[in-house]
Amino acid sequence: MDKRTFLKNSGIIGLSSIFMPQLFSKQISPNLNQNPFQPSNDEDFWLNVENGYNLTKDYINLENGYYCIQPLEILDNYIKHIQEVNIQGAHYMRTVQFENKNKVRDRLAELAGCSNEELIITRNTTESLDMIISGTNWKAGDEAIMANQDYGAMLDMFQQVAQRHGIINKLIDIPINPLSDEEIVSLYEKAITPKTKLLMVCHMVNITGQILPIKKICDMAHQYNVQVMVDGAHAFAHIEFKISELNCDYYGASLHKWLSAPLGAGILYVKKENINKIWPLFAENGKTMDDISRLNHTGTIPVHTDLAINNAIDYYLKIGIKRKEERLRFLQNYWVTKVKNLQHIIINTPDDLKRSCAIANVGVKDLAPAELAEILLKKYKIYTVAIDGKGVKGCRITPNIYNTTQELDIFVKALEEIR
Repeated sequence: MDKRTFLKNSGIIGLSSIFMPQLFSKQISPNLNQNPFQPSNDEDFWLNVENGYNLTKDYINLENGYYCIQPLEILDNYIKHIQEVNIQGAHYMRTVQFENKNKVRDRLAELAGCSNEELIITRNTTESLDMIISGTNWKAGDEAIMANQDYGAMLDMFQQVAQRHGIINKLIDIPINPLSDEEIVSLYEKAITPKTKLLMVCHMVNITGQILPIKKICDMAHQYNVQVMVDGAHAFAHIEFKISELNCDYYGASLHKWLSAPLGAGILYVKKENINKIWPLFAENGKTMDDISRLNHTGTIPVHTDLAINNAIDYYLKIGIKRKEERLRFLQNYWVTKVKNLQHIIINTPDDLKRSCAIANVGVKDLAPAELAEILLKKYKIYTVAIDGKGVKGCRITPNIYNTTQELDIFVKALEEIR
C-alpha cells in the first residue's frame, strides 16, 4: 500500500474536527513538492519546520527526550478533539469511542510494521513493559536478564517481581563503544542459563542514546528459548525500523516522545503466540485468551489523546520518516564533532554514528552533572537533564527537529567556556 492510499484509508470517524486545515501544510508543502529529499543540513527547510512550533523564549530546549512538545498542527487538533468530546460527552463514549481508537491502532500498527492483532494503545512505555514483567507466569528460581543502563522504572518492576515471586535478576553492563555488535550480543548470551525466562533490552539507551543490535540479540536469545522484551521508548518515530523485522516477543514505546503525540499515549506489541501467556494489569472478561484487547482495559481514558495520535502520525509522515532520522542524527553529530576533542570534555555516546541518533551525553571533567546542568540553564539559558549514575556522568543533550544549528552553536560555545 502506498502512503497516499494508506492515509486515505486511515481516517477517523465520528468527529467533524478531525480533518482541519493544516498549519504545517501551508508553511512547508511548497518545499515538499519541489524536493521531497531535502538534505538534513537544509537550514531554510528546517526553519520552516521550526515556525510550526510555539516555543518558549526563556531557554533553548535540548531535553526533548522526556517529552517532545507538539507542533501547532498537532496541538490545535488536540484542543479541538477535547472540545468535541466534551460537547458530545457520554454519547461519544458509548458510540464511536472504540471504533475510533481501533482505527488509530490500525495506523500505528501499519507505521510500526506489525499486525493490528498484535498491538494496543497504552498510556506509556512503563505501562506497556510493566504489563509484560508483572503479567508473566513467573516461578521461584526463574531468571531475567537486563542491563544496569536500562530505564529505572523497568528495573524497579523486576525487583518487585523478584520480591513477590522469587525470581533472580541478572544485570550486565553495556560498553559505550563496543568493538562490534557481537560483543554486545555476547554479553547477554553469557548471562543466559537454562533458568532464563525473559531478557529485556533497550532499543535506544535513554541515558546515552546508544542504539543496540536488537535483531541479533533476539535471534541469539531464541536459540535458547528465551523471550525478548524491547524497551523502545526512544526509538519509535525516531529511527526507521519495523517491529516485525526485529524478531522480538514484546515491544513497548511512548508516543509522547518522538511521535510528538500528547502526553499519555504509548504502544505495546505482543507477538501473537505470546498473547495468551500474559496476565493483564486490569481484569477483562468476555475476551478470548489470544485477543490482545483483553490486555487493554484500564477504565475510562482521555479519548481525545487517542484521536490526536492520528494527527501526530500525519505530521510525522509529512516530515518524512527517513528525513527526520537523518536530521536528528545530523544535529547530534553537528555539536558532538565540535566538542569531542576538546580537553576536559567527555562524550558518553558511541563514536560510531550508526550507533546513535538525536540523543547524546556530554560531561565536563571534575564537574558534577547537576552542576553542569545548572550552569547551562542559569548562565546560558540552555535546558538539559543531568545523568549521574550507571557509569555515566554528564548531561543528556536531545535536540528535536525544531532546534537550529545556531542554537547548537550557542551550546558549543557554552561548553568551550565551561571546560
